[in-house]
Amino acid sequence: MSPFFVMSLLFGLIFGQTASLCAPSEYTIHVEKRECAYCLAINTTICAGFCMTRDSNGKKLLLKSALSQNVCTYKEMLYRTALIPGCPHHTLPYYSYPVAVSCKCGKCNTDYSDCVRERVRTNYCTKPQKLCSL
Repeated sequence: MSPFFVMSLLFGLIFGQTASLCAPSEYTIHVEKRECAYCLAINTTICAGFCMTRDSNGKKLLLKSALSQNVCTYKEMLYRTALIPGCPHHTLPYYSYPVAVSCKCGKCNTDYSDCVRERVRTNYCTKPQKLCSL
């Protein structure tokens, strides 16, 4: 390999991480329980944005560890709990949800992230809506 090619490759790998635009973003979650009278709209933050990824076309030239598909994921998060209004006494009216504090580009962890782009919009209310801003 020529020195120019190696330097270009290294520059691309280094610059790729600095060019990522991954940050906490405002998001509204709609939560409802069958037993409760209302749907709760919760304003929170999630990790969203662009992360540089490496094309696998050069897989014969690079190490396997250099061929990663990075996603915008949580670096630091905390959980908050909201009270769903209009629930009968025998029902637990609480819902816990994540709040992104900081984000990073990295491998997707399916333990706490949805790693596939949602194709069908399912984040809506079927009952009267209450807003929860935290």
